[in-house]
Amino acid sequence: MIHALAEELGPWAWWLLGLVLLAAELVMPGVFLVWIGAAAIVVGALSLLLWETSFWLWQVQLLVFAALSVVSALLGRRLLSNGNAVTDEPLLNQRSASLVGRTATLQEPVVEGRGRIRLDDTFWPVMGPDLPAGTRVRVTTSNGRDLTIEAI
Repeated sequence: MIHALAEELGPWAWWLLGLVLLAAELVMPGVFLVWIGAAAIVVGALSLLLWETSFWLWQVQLLVFAALSVVSALLGRRLLSNGNAVTDEPLLNQRSASLVGRTATLQEPVVEGRGRIRLDDTFWPVMGPDLPAGTRVRVTTSNGRDLTIEAI
C-alpha cells in the first residue's frame, strides 16, 4: 500500500503529508506536529531532487523522514525552550522565600525556639530566639514552610 501510494503520488506525497501535519498542528496545538510536518516537507524536497535515482526507495525515504523528525523535534524543543527566561517575579511559586525581609508582629510568643507570626492572611511557623507575643520581627531566612526570624 505504501509502495503504491509512493509511486502514484510521487514526491508530492511527502508534501501532502507535511501539509496535513501542519494543518493538524492548527487543530491540536502543542508545537510538536509542526516539526514532523517540516521533516516531511524536507523529505518531499529531497524526493523532488532524488526521485529518479536508484537508491531513493520508499524505505530510505521513511528512514530519512524518521531521522529528520527526531532531529527537528529536538532542535525545535531547544529553540522554543526558555530555561533561562528572565522574569519580573522570580519567587512566584516560592511563597516562603518571597517573605524574606518582611516584618511582622509575633502572634504567639517564641518559646523554646518556636512560635508563629501572621503575614497577610496566613499564620507561619517561625524559629528564632525566645521572644514575647507582640514583638516586631524580621524574617531572615526560609526553609520550606519554616521561617527564621530576628527581633528588630
